[in-house]
Amino acid sequence: MNIVELLTAKTILLDVEATNKQDVLEELINQLDKAGKLNDSQSFMQDILAREMQSTTGIGDGIAIPHAKSAAVKSPAIAFGRSKEGLDYESLDGQPAHLFFMIAATDGANDAHLEALSRLATFLMDEKFRNAVLHAESKEAVIQAVNDKEAELTKPEEQPVVKEETASTKILAVTACPTGIAHTFMAAEKLNETAKEMGVSIKVETNGSSGVKNRLTAEEIAEADAIIVAADTKVEMARFHGKPVIQIPVGKAIYETEDMLNRAIQKDAPIYSHDGSGEDAEKNESRGGFYKHLMNGVSNMLPFVVGGGILIALSFFWGIEASDPTSPDYNAFAAMLNAIGGGNAFFLMVPVLAGFIASSIADRPGFAPGMVGGLIAITVTGVEGADGGSGFLGGLIAGFLAGYITLFVKMVFSKLPNSLEGLKPVLFFPVFGIALTGIAMMLINPPLTKIYTGMTAFLEGLSGTNVVLVGIVLGGMMAIDMGGPVNKAAYTFGIAMLEAQNFTFIATVMAAGMVPPLGVALATTIFKKRFTKQEREAGKTAYALGACFITEGVIPFAAADPARIIPASVAGAAVTGGLTMLFDIGLRAPHGGIFVMGLVDGGVGSVLLYALAIIAGTIVTALLIGLLKRGQAVHS
Repeated sequence: MNIVELLTAKTILLDVEATNKQDVLEELINQLDKAGKLNDSQSFMQDILAREMQSTTGIGDGIAIPHAKSAAVKSPAIAFGRSKEGLDYESLDGQPAHLFFMIAATDGANDAHLEALSRLATFLMDEKFRNAVLHAESKEAVIQAVNDKEAELTKPEEQPVVKEETASTKILAVTACPTGIAHTFMAAEKLNETAKEMGVSIKVETNGSSGVKNRLTAEEIAEADAIIVAADTKVEMARFHGKPVIQIPVGKAIYETEDMLNRAIQKDAPIYSHDGSGEDAEKNESRGGFYKHLMNGVSNMLPFVVGGGILIALSFFWGIEASDPTSPDYNAFAAMLNAIGGGNAFFLMVPVLAGFIASSIADRPGFAPGMVGGLIAITVTGVEGADGGSGFLGGLIAGFLAGYITLFVKMVFSKLPNSLEGLKPVLFFPVFGIALTGIAMMLINPPLTKIYTGMTAFLEGLSGTNVVLVGIVLGGMMAIDMGGPVNKAAYTFGIAMLEAQNFTFIATVMAAGMVPPLGVALATTIFKKRFTKQEREAGKTAYALGACFITEGVIPFAAADPARIIPASVAGAAVTGGLTMLFDIGLRAPHGGIFVMGLVDGGVGSVLLYALAIIAGTIVTALLIGLLKRGQAVHS
């Protein structure tokens, strides 16, 4: 299929009126809609914005390629817009964008469509083509430039002149991006073109929407001197075990191509080890740094927190002291639930946190040292009366400490002969990793415990307006990025305080986290004319998500209209956080939303006050959304 079957005169805007990113996206979507290419323009806008949230599609050199595969697309199409003055598109190179190619692919787009869409992305790597489009005086001239570029594909390909110094070097590459339409093929084209200019032999495998193309064979991998993996999504990595592998984001392959190829020629890359037994420091850098490692620990810890916490809370149905054998309220089943939840699931919480942080940093060899370090954090105190050790704080430090100690151990033993390779993961790494991490934690955990217990005592001692201010801050944090790092920081703080037997903070963050989706849902009910039909339908789902304490339920609305939805959500959540602290609400369950409200400490009165705090924040958010969206009425 030719690109001009997708890019037609009806989908071309020679001069866009937009002066910012949001407006140019709306103009291009409206052009596609007028051309009959979309089922639902609002829904497609949400999908486009969701893709932009992953990473900007402003790739630099004055080009932006917003794109999405969406059920809102009736038939695959390309819209083109041009701004000779340029506008700020948050491009990777920080420069204004002039050329905008919006790619609209259906969920079920066939291979011919996908190949045409991806071919356009490679065209934009050609400066001559970009200039032809930028200076085209008519829509027909734009289409002619595309046709001329397509015609070049039929010419015999010139064989690269291989330079003597690189003649024996064999480089392989893999490119992949989340949607597999644009960046995947642009990176492949840039690698191929730059390698040709440098006289270097290269083969590039693309992991696109229509599947893997130009797949690397086992024989080619075995003979390769180095491999470049330029990917923002998962690719098959086990096959590269034992080879020098450069792992980078796909954007780097487009803008640092020559540097990457020079590194490959010089074999300046860590040896990739699928079982985690080799050096792989660069891979860990590409995983997202501190936040990625922390979230790996938190996400794996949450089942222990949620399961254990709710089992403990359920045991209180038989009375607060039902698990105490000396109490008149003692119940054997309640004691069993409490032992499972508190004595076992909760006990494992910090070691699991530390173990998975360490394994995120150092792969599988980091897990055991992290677990041991986390266990020491909660058992070796050196402080009288501090039964829980340094708790969550100690677990965080133990996880990162174990991860980087293990990387050091792996580096030290990387010089061993190949005959001892099999002993590294089963003997050297665990023995030295656990020993060094354990010694470090035995030394630093007593002072850490003093810090942790002091911090806990300070927070527990807050009263009056101080505690309300803390609640406002925690509430706002829960809403500002809807499940992102700020939200998770507030939630993990609540968990840390729950572990320290302070139950007000977890009640605050849970209540505040429920508000954004509930507030948006209420707004779609009260202010129906200010939302599309699809948004009103999504609002019904947001009621359920909010009730279950799934803050991420507001993301589709925030992505489509962040300037209005986020401030309103933060304000409502802050109100709820402040009220929950003011009412001194305690909750022993770390998750569950309305389904655990019956477990609030203090009986029916406290439950009603807790509900009041959530309702108040929900109303504030809904009213603010309605106010901010005034004049934004839609008619769908």
